[in-house]
Amino acid sequence: MASSTDGFSKTVVVATGNRGKLAEIRSALDFEGWRFVSMNELDETWPSPEEDGDTFEANARIKARAAFERFGMAALADDSGLEVDALGGEPGVYSARYAGPCADDAENNRRLLLALQDEQAPRTARFRSVIVFVDDDGTETVAQGACEGEIAFAPAGDGGFGYDPLFRPAATPGRAMAELSMEQKNAISHRGNALRALHDLLAGTGED
Repeated sequence: MASSTDGFSKTVVVATGNRGKLAEIRSALDFEGWRFVSMNELDETWPSPEEDGDTFEANARIKARAAFERFGMAALADDSGLEVDALGGEPGVYSARYAGPCADDAENNRRLLLALQDEQAPRTARFRSVIVFVDDDGTETVAQGACEGEIAFAPAGDGGFGYDPLFRPAATPGRAMAELSMEQKNAISHRGNALRALHDLLAGTGED
């Protein structure tokens, strides 16, 4: 096990600079003595590895392994995105850069609405998440989760990030993900489902 500080028995580096993701992970993986830090907290100059995989799992593994090797401690990475049925599963693994390599959330949302201009097209969609956890000894655990829903015609809410203002979960009809509290979102979200699956696997109660 990598050395720990401040009374923590285990430090896990999370391969993300996204504060929203980090907050969700810290909330869901509540193992006693575990501390989760972002890669930027350890080295703000370290460049993220190129995510050139063609699946969410491949990209999550690229990030988790790179962080594990760089920092020499347990590492966790998530890759997630939005799959829209009418768009053949797009934006998929390109969700974060749907409107271009430097696009922000607002630009990606505008691109999505533009792609769904045909009001007769089905707007069913899902968020999907795959998490790869690499333990101190290099052992790997993979978990995944999904959240079914639909794409709204206009953004709503000021919470969350990414496509949350446009995505209406099936579990909360008429309400966008961005209108939910952190607790409500974690209870139904793709990442929340993946994190619960990972929690169970790490605790020895989940299925391999």
